[in-house]
Amino acid sequence: MPGGRLTQQDRQRIAAGLAGRLTYAEIARRLDRPTSTITREISRNGGPAGYQAQQAHQATIRRAQRGTPAPARGAVPQIAAAEAELLETAIRAGTPKMAARVHLDLMLAEDGRRTAAELADRLKVSPASVSGAVNYLVQLGFIRRERDPRRRRDVYVFDDDAWYHAIMTSERQTLEAARAAKAAAEARGLDSPVGQRLAKTAAYLERVSLDIMELAGRWRSLLA
Repeated sequence: MPGGRLTQQDRQRIAAGLAGRLTYAEIARRLDRPTSTITREISRNGGPAGYQAQQAHQATIRRAQRGTPAPARGAVPQIAAAEAELLETAIRAGTPKMAARVHLDLMLAEDGRRTAAELADRLKVSPASVSGAVNYLVQLGFIRRERDPRRRRDVYVFDDDAWYHAIMTSERQTLEAARAAKAAAEARGLDSPVGQRLAKTAAYLERVSLDIMELAGRWRSLLA
């Protein structure tokens, strides 16, 4: 019933909603529950990437028997919910789930640094999963790779300039697309309908990218 305790079937529907990349609000509407209830349930039971219905149900029973709450990952509920929302937002925006988990873990590290082994241990995943995620993030400029000569291993770093570098990397890629569109327009002929369409696309992408890069440089001081 709405407003009552979540049942095992409710938790299965939550897990199905997360697998279908529904938002917390969408899942809440389908279960006729407050969004805060769904947020709290997910955040205290592994977050959107680690939520499992059966385990969540059993954990709730154990907590009820003990009579004590158990916030996720040792954090207070408000912090856990905020971190879960950050992760969900990144996944909704198109970031692969494992890359989003690695990115968030690095953002929340005190010094913004972790080795691949540390990431694998913290996220309870295989080294291969971490390798694919960090390669994706490095390529997009969200993190950088450093070599630790003492331990002879790579260290992955999220620093204050990470968002600036990510934006610049993205816009350089867009500029490449603009140049490709311009070349295609010239090949088709600038007096043809297709050539004109491609030329307009190239001009638009170029202008927007240059403006964004200028703004990113202008406000970079906010990251200092």
